[in-house]
Amino acid sequence: MTGNEIESVRKSVPLVHCITNYVTVNDVANVVLACGGSPIMTDDTGEAAEIAAASGAVVLNIGTLNDRTVSAMQKAGKAANQNAVPVVFDPVGAGASALRNRTVEKLLAELDFTVIRGNLSEISFVAGIKARTRGVDAGEADRKNDAAAVARAAAKKYGCIVVVTGAEDVITDGEKLARVKNGVPEMSRVTGTGCMLSGMLGAYAAAAQDVFSAVVSAVAGMGIAGEIAYEKNGGAGTGSLRTGIIDALSRMDDETLGKRGRVTYEG
Repeated sequence: MTGNEIESVRKSVPLVHCITNYVTVNDVANVVLACGGSPIMTDDTGEAAEIAAASGAVVLNIGTLNDRTVSAMQKAGKAANQNAVPVVFDPVGAGASALRNRTVEKLLAELDFTVIRGNLSEISFVAGIKARTRGVDAGEADRKNDAAAVARAAAKKYGCIVVVTGAEDVITDGEKLARVKNGVPEMSRVTGTGCMLSGMLGAYAAAAQDVFSAVVSAVAGMGIAGEIAYEKNGGAGTGSLRTGIIDALSRMDDETLGKRGRVTYEG
């Protein structure tokens, strides 16, 4: 973290083109707004490439998979690559079904990604390690995999930054590695916190001078928002926690990030 990532996002107000899933699309848009970006959630093949080319970042999330949105993702990703626009990939449920597996493999083969974010099972699949994803959650059998080793393997394979989210988040470009220990377990009871983070990663990557540092800041920022929300609203239940996360992100600043971030670096 360089200490100015949040300020950079708020000053530049990057347009973030999200082709995401309909379970969490509203929350993703609100989180991009809360952290200072400008979301656009179009997924029609007729305009996906045009919007992507004009955006600050593109976020592709396969949570609610169908042929139409996959085609839009291909068009948006290719246009982003041609225009040097950062692309974030969230391979939701990779390892859970043949359709998801084929789609992940297709997108990885056709597109260049700036950041790939997923849980341990999803990133294990991306890295080419047998994975047993449980729906959209990490499978119990995959917890034996070393998150740092899996993340490094995926990052080297695809030449990008990889984020493995969990009780401890791991971020690596294949060489440098950061561990983030922010967040609360209750965040796992709110649907879409990972999708929200992927939207944040798009906004932070779009505004970044140092993409690795910006990714670490985004991951820590989401965890800190969860901590703040739980401190204020935890007793009220998961609905209030969800709203509290968005509230906390809208009020987050680099000073809070620096004071509360629990980040260690290796390599």
